[in-house]
Amino acid sequence: MTYPTLPDMDADLVDCRRCPRLVEWRERVAHEKRAAFRDQTYWGRPVPGFGPADAALLIVGLAPAAHGGNRTGRMFTGDRSGDILFAALHAVGLANQPTAVSVDDGLTLRGTRITAPVHCAPPDNKPTPTERDTCRRWLDEELRLLTPTVRAVVVLGGFGWRALLPVLGDAGWSVPKPRPAFGHGAHVELAGTRPLHLFGCYHVSQQNTFTGRLTPAMLETVLADAGRAAGLV
Repeated sequence: MTYPTLPDMDADLVDCRRCPRLVEWRERVAHEKRAAFRDQTYWGRPVPGFGPADAALLIVGLAPAAHGGNRTGRMFTGDRSGDILFAALHAVGLANQPTAVSVDDGLTLRGTRITAPVHCAPPDNKPTPTERDTCRRWLDEELRLLTPTVRAVVVLGGFGWRALLPVLGDAGWSVPKPRPAFGHGAHVELAGTRPLHLFGCYHVSQQNTFTGRLTPAMLETVLADAGRAAGLV
């Protein structure tokens, strides 16, 4: 199915129930809650992309966090991964503030949209290949709608990199064979109607940020490079 606009697509996305394991998990988490958020109403549904519909830069993550996006209803909002990501986006001039705590906190992104190959929170933050492939229809459509404006993509982690490459190929960009390998700082320019700059970055997971595998400076460097490629920085 194709949609005239991203808001039209997102209106259907948030009602998706195609993956039984993810539906059961996201709703159980929303019912049981974490003690720190017991007085809050969890979103408990698929989480749509966030950012302008004419974005020049797309950031692709993994999936919503159980007590982050699955709670707040916005990508990377309300969890420590988001704290790192939005602080870096603000530092390079792509976000109006360094924090993201709720959908009504006033956060806006400049020319940048954030999405994921899987839109429901998975157990242990590990969606299955079948769940990734089932959710691909949304990423296909998001790329189709962003094609007129997107100039650069930052992929956070190997899962998102592997999920995105075939989507980019089907959207009209030439993906080299063998496919480019994921790595932090990877940069590939894909030919198409308009060139697309593809950047790799370690995911902003606590496992990476707490151990120093990914530092704020490393993240800001990738985002700044991608912002420049997109004409935003």
